[in-house]
Amino acid sequence: MNLWITISFFGMVGMMGMIGACFLASVYNQLVKLRSNCENAFAQIELQLKRRYDLIPNLVECVKSYMAHEKTTLESVISARNQAAAGLKQAAQQPENPDALQTWMGAESALRGALGRLTAVIESYPNLKADASVAELTEELTSTENRIAFARQAYNDWVTGFNTSRLAFPNCLFAGVFGFDRNRKHLEFADAEKLADAPQVMLA
Repeated sequence: MNLWITISFFGMVGMMGMIGACFLASVYNQLVKLRSNCENAFAQIELQLKRRYDLIPNLVECVKSYMAHEKTTLESVISARNQAAAGLKQAAQQPENPDALQTWMGAESALRGALGRLTAVIESYPNLKADASVAELTEELTSTENRIAFARQAYNDWVTGFNTSRLAFPNCLFAGVFGFDRNRKHLEFADAEKLADAPQVMLA
């Protein structure tokens, strides 16, 4: 009788251990999946931003022959573009580092400001309105900006899901142990409310 009770006890303990292990594995796998989705979404932002970073020098090259007296404006755009590209590279290497993300977001806001100033200057050069290359590049920039906005929203949605799961009970009891010890940062640029509005060059 005592042997049966002992076997039953250890059997129950073993079953509870298996249930506990399965639960912990479920929590871990859920957080890993959400983190992976965040990283995949960030990769989409990175892809679109790299495309924009490639387009900007081409636009500057197209307009500089018309804007001989706007050297400072053109140089500021390229400088801001280079800083934003470097910031993105750093953020991509450390996606969970809020300082790296903040530095990059600041550089992105500076780039948008520089592009806005370039747009204003281009408006004062009527000959650019007849340039097919400039029109094509600005259209590509516009469509790329829209894709960036959608990708950023998708990323922020996954970040919200990850943060919510990490903080929810009982996940919060184990998240730190599994290495998920901090929330991920949403991507909110200084002019986030205008992010969906691409910097456009009015050619009509």
